Amino acid sequence: MLVLAGIAVIAGGFLLRFNPLLVIVASAAVTGWAAGLDPLRILATFGHAFNETRYVTAIYMVLPVIGLLERRGLQERARGLVAGLRGATAGRLLAGYLLFRQVTAALGLTSVAGPAQTVRPLVAPMAQAAAERQGATDDAATERVKAMAAATDNIGLFFGEDIFIAIGSILLMKGVLDGYGIVLEPFQLSVWAIPTAIAAFAIHGARLMWLDRRLARKRPAA
Repeated sequence: MLVLAGIAVIAGGFLLRFNPLLVIVASAAVTGWAAGLDPLRILATFGHAFNETRYVTAIYMVLPVIGLLERRGLQERARGLVAGLRGATAGRLLAGYLLFRQVTAALGLTSVAGPAQTVRPLVAPMAQAAAERQGATDDAATERVKAMAAATDNIGLFFGEDIFIAIGSILLMKGVLDGYGIVLEPFQLSVWAIPTAIAAFAIHGARLMWLDRRLARKRPAA
């Protein structure tokens, strides 16, 4: 029962609002000590866990880079790029991004894009610039376009990643079905995710075309 002391450390640390990282480290140390591990073995376990999951620290390198690019005018250049494209609308641009997001997620490249990596610094400003060309310059239209850009990323990822056979959701479904005696291969589950992805593209694509119509109504009369 002593090995459960780590749970008490976590509960007490969060209750007292200590630094979460320190609480987790202290909990792991207490659990290791209760299990009879020596300090060097506990430290080695920490190092092994960090080495196996070091990709999680990539966000600490990506965010400063994006921030530096934004400070150097990344959003302004993205808006300028759209301004030079004839026939570009917010809906068409976001529909293209939806297709890109679904295809890359289906290939397992779920971290290639995302709210921090692409939506805020690139996709949303480009969609806003297209909306302004359509005559939508008020705050309500701007917020709607930004929200639709974020929704497009989420929908593309959610309905595209299940096509990739090694994604966690596919493996979870296989495990649950196996528990009920239904034996299916991951490939069979991923194949049946394709019609859902196509339906999601069609439905959200229609919403994006409707967005263009709503933005067009805001165009000032000549």
